[in-house]
Amino acid sequence: MSSNRMYILFISIVTTLVMAVSCQSTTPPEQEGQKTDTTEQVQPADLEPLTLSVPVTEDWVYSGKPQITIHAENKNAVAVMAEAKLRIATDMKELVVTETDSVEIPAKSAKDIVMTTTDPLAPGLYRATCSVNGKGARNSFIFAIDPFEIKSAPDKQADYDSFWQTAKDQLAAIDMKANLIELTSKSSATRKVYLVELNSVPDGLTGEPVVVRGYYCEPQDGQKHPVVMHFFGYDTQKTKAKVSCPSGGTSEYAEFYLSHRGQYINNRPESSREPDGLGDLENPYGDWFSYNFGDKDSYYYRGAFMDCVQAVRFMATRETSDMTKLFAEGSSQGGALTYAAAALSDYPFCAIAANVAFLGDYADAMKIGGQAAETAKRCKGSMTDEEMLRFLSYFDTKNLATRISCPVLASSGLQDNVCPPRTNIVPFNNLQTPQSKKEYIFGPEMGHDYPAGWNTKMWKLFRDNM
Repeated sequence: MSSNRMYILFISIVTTLVMAVSCQSTTPPEQEGQKTDTTEQVQPADLEPLTLSVPVTEDWVYSGKPQITIHAENKNAVAVMAEAKLRIATDMKELVVTETDSVEIPAKSAKDIVMTTTDPLAPGLYRATCSVNGKGARNSFIFAIDPFEIKSAPDKQADYDSFWQTAKDQLAAIDMKANLIELTSKSSATRKVYLVELNSVPDGLTGEPVVVRGYYCEPQDGQKHPVVMHFFGYDTQKTKAKVSCPSGGTSEYAEFYLSHRGQYINNRPESSREPDGLGDLENPYGDWFSYNFGDKDSYYYRGAFMDCVQAVRFMATRETSDMTKLFAEGSSQGGALTYAAAALSDYPFCAIAANVAFLGDYADAMKIGGQAAETAKRCKGSMTDEEMLRFLSYFDTKNLATRISCPVLASSGLQDNVCPPRTNIVPFNNLQTPQSKKEYIFGPEMGHDYPAGWNTKMWKLFRDNM
């Protein structure tokens, strides 16, 4: 190697060593007692995760923009940056928007991170998912934006009114043959309790009448009394579960607790009923919602809705019934039957109360899910979606609601996966009842249940409309 090349290599090595030493010497050692930025220097793995919660605000019912609060508690001795994320999808699981925010949570302190959207959201039901620093703040939950502006137009078929008039005419031609069996162990001097048997329409346009039953409470003072109809939720198929029977109790009301076809009293062995001498009774329908699915003239709920009409007609035959003061209530399936009774009865109702009602807004329910939607999909067979929805429209509470104008109390559990809130709000919005005469209760954290104070509000509604 030439002397020139060796010289150049030597100079290159020396230069590299000098630069390395120079770079190290420009970083001064940390002086004793000097304060440092602990927020940056302590790694996330060294910190206790933030404690997170999402409290209910405004019952999770908002106008225009949501105001979702994430409560973040920092138990560390240093400040922590909170990277918050709010993901919003529709109740039909379509992503709408993702919002983010960055907030410093002071040491040993807590802070509320209020998340909203840049633009207002359209009226509807939405699913929120909240997280901070990648950790979920709570399970996803449903909230509402301007729910009383949600629109889902009635989808009644051209023969809707004639369909139900035919059913009512068929019922009118049947002798109800009311059979009353007093339950002496439940009766009192002020009110007698009876098991009642009634003939109702066949399961189709022809055939033998179907016998349905109920518990009837009749005041004994010889005066006329307000009439209250009670309708039950979906039966459990647990035939050992005893059907609740009212007692003598107050004589203020004449009441009927209907067990429509194949359910409750009509689906119990003798040992699971009050002693009535009728022997064992069995359900011939299997799963009721599925029975004759697709055939509107023999479908289960055509008959069940007529059972409700027949029960009201029975009450009109009793001397103690004041049919000018007629009320109805029910929850879940009982809520749907309450709508059906008010929409189809020969007698106008003064007020009704329908809690977390079943059988509503099928077109949207198919996209959301829930008990009715999932069963319908399993049962549709060769029907197209359009044919299935045309069939279901005859039994949809959103269409029944267009025939109701009395005062109404209704409710939803916003977290209800059985009867999703949209399927309750849409029928409520389709009522012909003036806005001032209807009330809706939201249970923000409630599922398929009763909201707090439901019974108190219901009986007040009835008393106020006598």
